[in-house]
Amino acid sequence: MPLRLNLIRPTHPRDPHEPHRAATPLELLFDLVSVIAIASAVAGLHHSIADDHVMQGVVTFSLVFFPIWWAWMNFTWYASAYDNDDVLFRLMTMVIMSGALIMAAGITRFFHELDLSLIVIGFVVMRVGIVVLWLRAALHDRQRRQTALTYAVGISLVQCYWVWLGLNAPQGLGLYVSLFVLGAAMELCVPVIAERHLATTWHRHHLIERYGLLNIIVLGETLLAGSLALAEVIGDGTHWGLAYTAFCSLVIVFAMWWL
Repeated sequence: MPLRLNLIRPTHPRDPHEPHRAATPLELLFDLVSVIAIASAVAGLHHSIADDHVMQGVVTFSLVFFPIWWAWMNFTWYASAYDNDDVLFRLMTMVIMSGALIMAAGITRFFHELDLSLIVIGFVVMRVGIVVLWLRAALHDRQRRQTALTYAVGISLVQCYWVWLGLNAPQGLGLYVSLFVLGAAMELCVPVIAERHLATTWHRHHLIERYGLLNIIVLGETLLAGSLALAEVIGDGTHWGLAYTAFCSLVIVFAMWWL
């Protein structure tokens, strides 16, 4: 058989009723990178709670979690509608994944020094990748060109705000929260405005699977933490109270999976 190199293929919308639509290995790899960033945020929250800075840790974790979650959401919904699995799509997905790793690298600095620079750089890298993908969709999906262009322009404008925030870091967590909430609100407005013209052709069962798989990977991180904690307990001598806590954590994770 001749070797087919699908370097660039038209980005036509996927059939929302396509049978047997399942998550791709590339999407699973993307989930794994996102979970690495989530795990870094959780580690920062853990240290804040251990240092008796509970409220500050929860607020900081929420600020960090939003860009990770929102970038994952945007890529997942785009891929459900326009994944054509050509080389350019794969390369842009890898660019977006590299942004998630950059964000993960800057989370510890943000928890300790409220330095948002690396997180902003990583988030902007992820968003630039998705802008390129939306421009591809606008080029080939004439029926939804206005929707795709609205996404591309809206996302680009909001990134200007994030860059400004990263370059002009305010003093104090309170002002940070206010400016961050403003940026988050603008991010959330982009799909609301874009989808008003004509909705993209996302696949319902595909998205259900995508959400479920991300939750399972995150729960897997929780099980790993429980396993490491149990190993520490056994290593220091058997403490049945702590062993009981570890067992209860397993029950809680299983109950969350069941839900």
